[in-house]
Amino acid sequence: MARPIIALLTDFGSRDHYAGVMKGVILGICPDVTLVDISHDLPPHDIVFAAHELAATAKYFPPGTIFLVVVDPGVGTTRRGLAVEAGDRRFVAPDNGVLTAIIQETPPKRVVELMERRYARPTVSRTFEGRDRFAPAAAWIAKGTDLNAFGRPVADFRVLELPQPIVDGGILRGVVIRVDRFGNVVTNIDRRSYERVANGQTPLQLTVRGQAIPRIVSTYADIATGEIGALFGSTDHLECSGNATSAAERLGVAVGDTVELRRA
Repeated sequence: MARPIIALLTDFGSRDHYAGVMKGVILGICPDVTLVDISHDLPPHDIVFAAHELAATAKYFPPGTIFLVVVDPGVGTTRRGLAVEAGDRRFVAPDNGVLTAIIQETPPKRVVELMERRYARPTVSRTFEGRDRFAPAAAWIAKGTDLNAFGRPVADFRVLELPQPIVDGGILRGVVIRVDRFGNVVTNIDRRSYERVANGQTPLQLTVRGQAIPRIVSTYADIATGEIGALFGSTDHLECSGNATSAAERLGVAVGDTVELRRA
């Protein structure tokens, strides 16, 4: 039987003990688990960013993987903790919308509230539920505990209004949703929306925050030195990139800035 996998996605960073102690709690409950760090360097408290990162990640993990997602500015409040089964993967997270993109792609089979105290640590800190509530729940799921054991079903879980690309005739409007560590400016314009507007015609005119991007290319290597170009990245979303430089800095753009694509 394959070892269970728990994949962790948080905004805890690597300087402090937070991510490491969650792993310690998990291993104390399920010592045979394989732990995978997706990232602990998400922008602090940025639930929308985390939702996009999770959606870009989850589909590449083996079926049965459990995702422990803790980006939780509401820690210690009355917001609920959730265990979710969507497709052939399960998720443990606060009920703050961080699972929105996953739920939109794959409607969940089950959503339950984390209520049963036996599956949490004896004392739950109001400042670190990741350690005391969410990590233990993920570990017990990895040990084979059925989701229904954790609490009552939830139908009114929170869903964020994530920005979607809008097609208006021959114009496609979107926004910047992420800037990665290389300075690549990732938009919410997916290939399907792009092809709908292109309708087999080229070239298309792309602007980001009103600034023209001269070319849409196939690879980073197609972008000349000193140039900013665009291409479809690994998540199949249109992104702006520079040749060994930060496109975000060169363009002066940030998450939420407008993107427009139109037929020439």
